Amino acid sequence: MDPAANAALFSSHVLKDGDSFLIANGYGDIEGGSDGQFHNDTRLLSRFRLRLAGAELSLLSSGVTRDNVFFVAHMTNRALPPLGGAGTPHGLVHVTRTRFLYDERMYERIVCVNYGRQPVHAPLELDIDADFRDMFEVRGSVRANRGEYLPVRCDAQGMHFGYRGLDGVERHSIVQFSQPPSQVDGRRIAFDIALPPCGRHELYLEAGAAAAATPSRERFRAAAVRSRLRMRARQRRGAAVVSHGPLFNEWMERSRADLALLTSELPSGPYPYAGIPWFSTPFGRDAVITALQTLWLDPALARGVLCFLADHQAQEDSAFLDAAPGKILHERRKGEMAATRELPFGRYYGGVDTTPLFVMLAGRYAQRTGEMAFIERLWPALIAATAWIERVCDANPQGLLDYARAEATGLANQGWKDSHDSIFHADGRMPVGPIALVEVQGYAFAAFNAMAELALRREQPELAAHWRERAARLREAVERLFWMPERQFYGIAVDGERRLCAVRASNAGHLLYVGLPARERAEAVAARLLEPEFFNGWGIRTLATCETNYNPMSYHNGSVWPHDTALCAAGLAAYGARAAAVRILRAMFETAIHFQMRLPELFCGFPRVQGAAPVAYPVACLPQAWAAGAGFMLLQACLGVEVDGVHGEVRVLRPHLPPGIDEVGVRGLVLGEARVDLTFKRYGERIGVFVEGRDAARIPVRLLG
Repeated sequence: MDPAANAALFSSHVLKDGDSFLIANGYGDIEGGSDGQFHNDTRLLSRFRLRLAGAELSLLSSGVTRDNVFFVAHMTNRALPPLGGAGTPHGLVHVTRTRFLYDERMYERIVCVNYGRQPVHAPLELDIDADFRDMFEVRGSVRANRGEYLPVRCDAQGMHFGYRGLDGVERHSIVQFSQPPSQVDGRRIAFDIALPPCGRHELYLEAGAAAAATPSRERFRAAAVRSRLRMRARQRRGAAVVSHGPLFNEWMERSRADLALLTSELPSGPYPYAGIPWFSTPFGRDAVITALQTLWLDPALARGVLCFLADHQAQEDSAFLDAAPGKILHERRKGEMAATRELPFGRYYGGVDTTPLFVMLAGRYAQRTGEMAFIERLWPALIAATAWIERVCDANPQGLLDYARAEATGLANQGWKDSHDSIFHADGRMPVGPIALVEVQGYAFAAFNAMAELALRREQPELAAHWRERAARLREAVERLFWMPERQFYGIAVDGERRLCAVRASNAGHLLYVGLPARERAEAVAARLLEPEFFNGWGIRTLATCETNYNPMSYHNGSVWPHDTALCAAGLAAYGARAAAVRILRAMFETAIHFQMRLPELFCGFPRVQGAAPVAYPVACLPQAWAAGAGFMLLQACLGVEVDGVHGEVRVLRPHLPPGIDEVGVRGLVLGEARVDLTFKRYGERIGVFVEGRDAARIPVRLLG
């Protein structure tokens, strides 16, 4: 196999719709591994491989369309064996494979065209299988027992696979065809196709958890139109970013398209699923941070996130689920292993940071939109969440928000760096719990301040004063317990023995994002984050290179996460280091170029080498919601844009533009019922800001600094 074909074979292409997604290689084949068609955390197709006359096709090109709706592969035949005459030479039959998901169902069209002068007998063959593996099995979990596979049925309309799980639920996978197969051999079927010179043949297939009408050209076209229109509507929500830089535009457009792909329309509103393949489900932390990244452009996403999380707030104590009244959901799963409680992730609450982040997002949403009527609806959930934060802080001897899993089935580490080895002491020892993470104290600080602001707007000054005092108390504790004067940085955590994990990690950058540190300390942290020990030329490492356990190929101990880098950059800008934010934006933009304009969940932390690309992390989710949102948070940090719905104005503080980009426009920025367009233009060393659009006169834009 030539190198280009080999690369295409191992490249993954992703489609998603609702609670279903599909991953296949460059040919469109599902070969096993982590590939497959999944629905509700169960793999419905584990094998779906196309052959022509028993031979592998030769790939010409393949990819997903820019709007993330269609996968299209162009292929041609290898030399076909003779059948009663001379064989067919290579490259005469063109095979096009077009696929999309709609209403959680796969639609596929296979078109064969004969460009030769002789008739061609070209039987299409499909290997099909469904293993009904739970997503956690696909990720590597080993189960002691599994359910019962039902007999496979194949008839003129399709193949029917079934599985009765240990949870008593029957799951089905049905593949239907537009024409009866000419041959069935176990899980391999064939369609006898004869192509005259310049002849064309179309085969339509559909696959899903239930049977439907017979696939046809009409069904394919109708569903394709509806799928594209629905995706277009998602992509048009919120303001758009445009610029005079074609590559920068492509990055912004790809990020917007990826967020639209990952966003599911739930009864509570739009909700960004975390990432494909491993996290295509509601996560609390990921969704809140994605909503914070895009709040200035699209507050509707934040509203949907807040509604869903409030609806799924914990109401009772459960050690197995790490739940307590008021806690906000960490993760929701619908697969067999969650249903049988082999794992706690059906509704799991083992995230210490999700609850304060939820409160923080509500406060920022209220400031962004001015919608106090919505906050009134949310108020009981906010009160319950804040009460949980206070209870945990009060139980900690130092007044910190800490965590310790209640059962061994839960997550050992419950911050965003949740791998088992991500929190440690300077000498490499694992800390004794409960553990209080530095960034989590920042989120709690921001949550108390948010509640104080909301209480003032609700004319409850006593409550506001109470939460201001809580915030001040927590700030004092962080400055006293986490600051390392000899290293001019904050330690990553305080353990259950009240010992500081004196490790320099990117977590401290999140403190700047919430505005906790005094300016002198914030400037010291900012300086450290931009030094080579952290900044590798592409982004900010999760762990400084001088620390024990540093490994640029690890998940959390030296890799680069775009969302983490963006939060740190936003923190730098908040303390006036806007030029540093521009430097980081440029690095992330150049990273995106190397990853085909799609920032991955994470990549390796090796230092940047001239002429070389950033090093990929092989099992990173792609796309990932908070990686897609990182570019928008970085751009806001550079432009200095704040939208204030309470006072009905837009503020712009000392805007900077990325190097090489002389004009950036924000089109359709919503404030109440009005929309405005902002244009930022470079004039030598100065940036001009222009306010345009139908409602420009209705929205004051204040230039500060």
